Amino acid sequence: MDMNLEHQHRKLLTNAKRVVIKIGTRVITLPTGEPDLNQIKMLSDQIAELHKQNYELLIVSSGAVGAGVEAMGMKTRPTRVPDLQMCAAVGQAKLMALYDNFFKTHQITIGQVLLTHTDFYHKRRLSNAERTMLNMIKQRVLPIINENDVVADEEIKAVTSFGDNDHLAARVVKLVAADLLIVLTTVDGILNNDGKRIPYCYDVNDAYELVNPKHGDSSLSRGGMESKLTAAKKALKAGCKVVIANGRKKGILANIISGKSAGTLLSMTE
Repeated sequence: MDMNLEHQHRKLLTNAKRVVIKIGTRVITLPTGEPDLNQIKMLSDQIAELHKQNYELLIVSSGAVGAGVEAMGMKTRPTRVPDLQMCAAVGQAKLMALYDNFFKTHQITIGQVLLTHTDFYHKRRLSNAERTMLNMIKQRVLPIINENDVVADEEIKAVTSFGDNDHLAARVVKLVAADLLIVLTTVDGILNNDGKRIPYCYDVNDAYELVNPKHGDSSLSRGGMESKLTAAKKALKAGCKVVIANGRKKGILANIISGKSAGTLLSMTE
């Protein structure tokens, strides 16, 4: 890998102004599926610090179903779609309450945005969503975005899925013309066959070989990396820079935005 090339592209991240941060389910949940309060607080503190530095931030957060499962006292995640949607409804309220409590300590107001796959194919709905989120940013309200699982079961059924919100984040990137997409997962980024982080990938298409199931214990089984790459391609085509990184590492957001070698920085050739 050309270290100078990585350095040049990392330096460009310092110019980012509007940033979409996608938080994966396992980043903010315990192995039992219930919310990890310490982890949510740690990320909220990092996001709040960037907010104070006048970055325009939008959060795409997973974890609602898990929060609902825990709140309902279920021992295991249900499999029936109506039960999953019920857990999503209960969990959304709990997850937003957690975010509200943590961000309130930083005097940051949050707002919930629930979208469906269909919204992005309906001109008026899409225009309304765009106008609302841009106004929230202008008023310094932090949008926290998720799929509306209560009325849309695409993700739950994994038929026309947003892919655990990865593809939702990519669509939001295009909608608000974001400069940078940070995808937070539980691994350090794209991993090579030895399990080591690849700091910079010149062409996102090359990364698919590393997460293909034929490699056995690949990064695909450690964070749904294939879905993240497909979402990354959509964001890159929209002119947005993309970094996939470990959301459980302290200071990860500041390190990425300051241009340090954290996570995997992705590019795409024509």
